[in-house]
Parts: sequence; structure tokens; C-alpha cells
Amino acid sequence: MTADTALMRAALQAPAVSTVVADPASVQAAIESRFCCREFLSTPVPRDALERILRVASWAPSGSNIQPWKVYVVQGASRDALSRKVCAAHDAMAADPAAAGQYREAYQYYPSEWVSPYIERRRACGLGLYGVLNIAKGDRPRMHAQMQRNYEFFGAPAGLFFTNDSLMAEGALVDTAMFVQNVMIAARAEGLHTCIQAAWNPFASIVLPHLGAHDERLVCALALGSADEGAPVNTFRPDRVDPAAYTTWLD
Repeated sequence: MTADTALMRAALQAPAVSTVVADPASVQAAIESRFCCREFLSTPVPRDALERILRVASWAPSGSNIQPWKVYVVQGASRDALSRKVCAAHDAMAADPAAAGQYREAYQYYPSEWVSPYIERRRACGLGLYGVLNIAKGDRPRMHAQMQRNYEFFGAPAGLFFTNDSLMAEGALVDTAMFVQNVMIAARAEGLHTCIQAAWNPFASIVLPHLGAHDERLVCALALGSADEGAPVNTFRPDRVDPAAYTTWLD
């Protein structure tokens, strides 16, 4: 029995209701220090670290405990080959916008029509990111190149793809989102950073066959590795809305 298996069994034997979080500040720090890292070091992530992250994340809630998520981890040659395929498709779309018609998301991530306050938040995020990168508005070649970094995992050595069986309903997206959040927080416990990526979703027709995923929908991807602390882009963190703006108290 491995040490990780022993820890898992110990966790199962200890009632969750009586578990004491000895260091609440560390839990809060893990959550608050999570951000979309957009430049990583090439330092490989050990497999045992990835396994620990996925094991911890598995305690995410899901409706009726169905645990609908599936995870594919790409590293090394597999990662590089997939990156080349999608970068080529992205370049083809830039050369001929009509080519975008062959790439469709399994579900609609963003609304068809933007309204306030969401449009303002989205614009502020984009302007802030491009400001840090010194990309001027309308500079299409550099905007394309920055978007392309998504398909290079921003240099991260590990890419994770999350899928559901195609027969699953929208609730599985909620369940999988909670699992993915656990992955990101568990990565912080390993000293690692992540970038959640919906940018891969339109290229599911390329991604899923590469993964060997059949009759599945692509939920999202995640770049994971050690952050490049010297990269200017990693200084960018969008503001968060005060809870008073989205909370209604009913007594």
C-alpha cells in the first residue's frame, strides 16, 4: 500500500464532520493566490504530484455522487503534437475567417449578446491584459500571437483536458467545474500554478481524437506547472467585485 493510499484510507476513516482545519489562513491563501498564469517555466511536473492533485480534487461534490468528469493529461511529445495541430488550425482561421465554421464548441460558453455589467468587466480584463503585454488595440498580429499561446499551454509542461460523456446533461458541467476548481486549489498546495482555458473548446474535433476520447464533450482545458515569476504577464490580476454587489440578504 502506497503512502498516498494510506492517507486516502485514513481520510475515509476519520469523520469529515469532526475534521478540524488547523490552518485556515493556508486554505484562504491557496484560494486567493490562484490566478490565470499565462507564462510557465518548462520544469516538468512529477507524476506523483499530478496524482496527488487529482486524488484530492476527487472529493469535489457532484449530483448523486455521479462524478461525471474525465481527465486526460498531456505531456511531452503528446502535448507538443496536439499543440502543433491546434496552432495550425488557429493560423488557418486567421488566414481565412470562413474556416472557423468547421470548429464548434460542444456548449455555448459565452452569451450571444453582452449586457452590463458583464461587458464592462470583460473589456476591463482584456484591456488590462493587453496593457501589461503592451499590445495596442487593433494590433491583430500580436493579438493572434497572444491567443496562440493558449494552444501552447503558455509554456506549461502539463496540459489537462476535462470531458464528460456526451449523454450527460448540463448538471455535469457544474459538477466538473467544481472538480476543476479543486484541481487548481490542490495545485497551489504543491507550489504550482494553473490557467483555466476555454479557448480549446472550439477545437474539440481536433482535441478529442488526439486524446482517444470517444462520445465525449470537451468541458475545458487547464495549463499546469511552475509559474515564471519574472514574466510581466503574471503580474496581471483582474479586480474582484465586492460581495455587496452580488449578494442579497434575506432575514
